[in-house]
Amino acid sequence: MLADPSSTLVIAPNLKRRLSGVTTSIIQLVPVQNRLGQEIAVFGPGLPDHLPRLRYRDLVRLWRAPQERPARIWHARRNVEMLMGLVMRDILRMPLRLVFTSASQRVHTGWTRFLISRMDGIIATSHKTASYLKVPHRVSLHGINAERFSPPADRAEVRRTLSLPEAQKIAGCFGRIRRQKGTDLFVDAMIRLLPDRPGWSAIVAGRATASHASFLSELKARVARAGLEDRILFVGEHTDINAWYRALDLFVAPQRWEGFGLTPLEAQASGVPVVASDVGAFDEIIARGTAETGVVVEKDSLEALAAAAADFMDDDARRDAAAARARPHVLANFTIEGEAKRLSETYDEVWQNAHA
Repeated sequence: MLADPSSTLVIAPNLKRRLSGVTTSIIQLVPVQNRLGQEIAVFGPGLPDHLPRLRYRDLVRLWRAPQERPARIWHARRNVEMLMGLVMRDILRMPLRLVFTSASQRVHTGWTRFLISRMDGIIATSHKTASYLKVPHRVSLHGINAERFSPPADRAEVRRTLSLPEAQKIAGCFGRIRRQKGTDLFVDAMIRLLPDRPGWSAIVAGRATASHASFLSELKARVARAGLEDRILFVGEHTDINAWYRALDLFVAPQRWEGFGLTPLEAQASGVPVVASDVGAFDEIIARGTAETGVVVEKDSLEALAAAAADFMDDDARRDAAAARARPHVLANFTIEGEAKRLSETYDEVWQNAHA
């Protein structure tokens, strides 16, 4: 769907063809932002046709500022997008203001620090990410579509539909199958825990790319050697992953590294408590203490992960209480509508500074 450059107020570039978390974030956010009246269009490859988009030929029309605002906003999420925005604003003298969302949790290179220093507005996706920024910024954690991810009316019926054992409780781990995602930690934890817990099974949902195919084969071989092929199931990748969350009693996010990580939010919105490693924003999106919705443990620790999962698996009352609190926690703090509104506040601040 082509956008009208004259009425576009915000541009979300995506200068990378391969699907990534950044691309997914744009795909989910832009329709919500437009429903909130932000007049946003995407630019670049790798995005679905239903999103309003600008073409390269439309960029020449950006020399004229929109009627409603002193400048358009170019909302970058990668270095190359910051650079393109700088060229258009500072060399081609287009009336643009540049916003950058940072998800990196590491010390920035000199080049990245230079690019960031030239932005008009900075957003950090977590407080951990913000700790690496040396310039003024806002913190806006990601949100999710809480209508898509919701608890089941009948969990047994969901399992029946998905051909899963109805009488078993199920622990799940979803996402790309690779070492970075800690899939091996989940499998090893389940191999350790399931023999003494006959009422539980486990599922791994996601795919392994060609470069990680041998990793997946080794995991399946471990499960076979443990004699648990009928209780640790590799179910592949699914577009209706929301249905698979509804089949779970416990979700495990064992990542060794993560930029942010949406799966614990998706699980909690589905009424599922979470055991997660201390990476990405997991420490900021899982509630602990009296309002517990899950547990965060040391990353890359099989012992800690297995112990935390065992505690939830063996305590029905604790697990049920955490499950009951999980969705209200997401609705109060982590909806995608809330994220879009926070972005709007950043845009307004940038426009106010442009007027000044």
